[in-house]
Amino acid sequence: MDFFDINSIFFTALDYPMSYLEFFSVITGLIAVALSAKANIWSWPIGIVNVFLSAFFYYQIQLYPDMFLMMFFFVTNIMGWWRWANPRPEEEDQKKELRVSWMKWKQFTLLFISGLAGTFVIGTLASNLHEWLPLLFNLPSAYPFADSFILVMSVITTFFMIQKKIECWIIWIVVDVVATYLYFLKGANFFGVQYFILVLIAIFALWHWIKEYKSYSVKA
Repeated sequence: MDFFDINSIFFTALDYPMSYLEFFSVITGLIAVALSAKANIWSWPIGIVNVFLSAFFYYQIQLYPDMFLMMFFFVTNIMGWWRWANPRPEEEDQKKELRVSWMKWKQFTLLFISGLAGTFVIGTLASNLHEWLPLLFNLPSAYPFADSFILVMSVITTFFMIQKKIECWIIWIVVDVVATYLYFLKGANFFGVQYFILVLIAIFALWHWIKEYKSYSVKA
């Protein structure tokens, strides 16, 4: 049994063959995001496991931008773990971890627009990977622009999350809706279910982080 091969089937449910790799990628991803929604610092180390597994999965279903995104997430999970655990004194919450906060609306809008521009650039590049590097990418990128939107916006909002900015969950909701559609379209049904659940978690997380932010003034 090759754990990292999507053809190594763990079980079959509703005629859908579930590989070991897809199953454990999804489970670790859901756990990591659920912990993030609660502003729990353990979301970062579990996220490291998730991105390692997911990178192998994405490569085998030709979602190359998502594969590269996992490499980025590996680094940022380490950064986020350190940042949440080591805030400056004025940034601490009662657990001595980083407090949640809002960012300036103009900054948020500018970065979102920049993300749309970046989606076009990365999507164009992804469309040509199989021509430029045929030995490495022997098949064309599947849905390069939708996939690139997920990549670019995930990069932007990950930096918001590292700083515990509430707006990160607004973008995650949009990204997760697009990802849900994309993975069902690609036939990665369990990943599609995962991202549908992530939409719901992101909505809860937005509410929970706003509630936590408001609690600071009450405690003060």
